[in-house]
Amino acid sequence: MKRLVLLGGGHAHVAVLHSLAAQPLHDTEVTLVSPYPRQVYSGMLPGWVAGHYALEACMIPLAPLAEAAGVRFLLGAATAIDPAQGEITFVSGGTASQRLGYDMLSIDTGSVASAQSIPGSEHALAVRPIEDFITRLSTARTQIDAKLSAGGKAAIAVVGAGAAGVELALSLAHAYRTAIESGDMAIHLISAANTLPGGSGTRVRYWLARRKVRLIENAIAECFDADGVLLRVGGAATHLKTDLTICATGSAAARWPAASGLACDEQGYIAINAHLQSVSHTNIFASGDCASMAAHPRPKSGVYAVRAGPPLAANLRRAIRGETLLPYRPQARSLYLISTGAPHAIASWGALSWSGAWVWRWKDRIDRAFVARYRPD
Repeated sequence: MKRLVLLGGGHAHVAVLHSLAAQPLHDTEVTLVSPYPRQVYSGMLPGWVAGHYALEACMIPLAPLAEAAGVRFLLGAATAIDPAQGEITFVSGGTASQRLGYDMLSIDTGSVASAQSIPGSEHALAVRPIEDFITRLSTARTQIDAKLSAGGKAAIAVVGAGAAGVELALSLAHAYRTAIESGDMAIHLISAANTLPGGSGTRVRYWLARRKVRLIENAIAECFDADGVLLRVGGAATHLKTDLTICATGSAAARWPAASGLACDEQGYIAINAHLQSVSHTNIFASGDCASMAAHPRPKSGVYAVRAGPPLAANLRRAIRGETLLPYRPQARSLYLISTGAPHAIASWGALSWSGAWVWRWKDRIDRAFVARYRPD
């Protein structure tokens, strides 16, 4: 009996579980280890922030998916791997570390927040991990709502003007549109440069202005504190007072893969080949935001993680059977759909872009279909 461990419940592993449910691996014991009992689909998170979706509609329960695939499910977060012994170490809640053996390992644990590198990061709300973001954002919004109801004024800053930061700022602007119109709420979007995603930024700038989101460009977040964020704009330092500061500056690699002896790239992401296989350990595979394919580098994006699922499932199956692995080359570019708060979105494909309510409906159908595919009937 061979032992396959799926470490992490990311987008790619959801597809692996779905594949195993359709066609089980015989003579193989499969175990899923994930720190959370569900996967919250990142593509729908801005819609939840804006109020378009209930949180339930944005998540995929992992336990039913694992059960349908005949996979044992353990709650736990990885802390180390011992490739020589073929063991992972993980912790679950407040319990002591546990060890689990494997013959083959697949890693889809995602990335961590880059906000940790900024002084005072404990005062900011990082987008990753998503579960922590959801809990802390809900608490912060309850406090802000109470302040507004009592006649006070509030401000929220989103640091990082990539696609995630833009969507969050616009989603919050939609959720607080009444307070913004009355002058009781201010939403700030902090950009380290003067470029924005989505059609060279022209459409994004238009919607930021329309939603009355203040864009602060060429601004570096030097540190966070309990009252807001210290920015350096040009050569001048300025303190922006906020009730909530969200850090969406991008992702960083977890430290434990490199510390465990896995070959990693310069940023610390697990180095994989065209088979989604570790370049240093042939019985270890990796995909999603925790990995980097040197021959075909791509942005850390859920779009690429989702697409890697089926080829990962195929190669895990082939590796268990001792068959030749199939090469996988991620698409050179991908379609980005950026919601603008209201039921409206921007689509961008390279230098081309479109926008409209129809783009939102398109995005909504894609997102709902992805979640529905993996949810129990």
